[in-house]
Amino acid sequence: MRDILHPNIEQLNLPTILNALGDPVRLEIIKSLSKECEITCSCCNVNLQKSALSHHFKVLREAGIINVRIEGKQRFLSLRKEELEKRFPGILDSVIKNINLIDN
Repeated sequence: MRDILHPNIEQLNLPTILNALGDPVRLEIIKSLSKECEITCSCCNVNLQKSALSHHFKVLREAGIINVRIEGKQRFLSLRKEELEKRFPGILDSVIKNINLIDN
């Protein structure tokens, strides 16, 4: 099985993160992840084909926003809250707060 690469904290940059967060589908994924500690790919409440959803997960992972953990055939997703908070304080909390305001 191939390893999934995640950028380290020093590689995280604001333009890449903001670009990844600029898509409504990816914001829905972030919203789902903000409610749980870790979820499987199938629990994101996004109605897309598997290939399209995989693309969005990849963009979020490569931007350093999510962590993907493989266990058997399952992929588990989680937000990299602590690392993002260290690098860009408040960014994730602000995004999550504003996603919830849009829904109300």
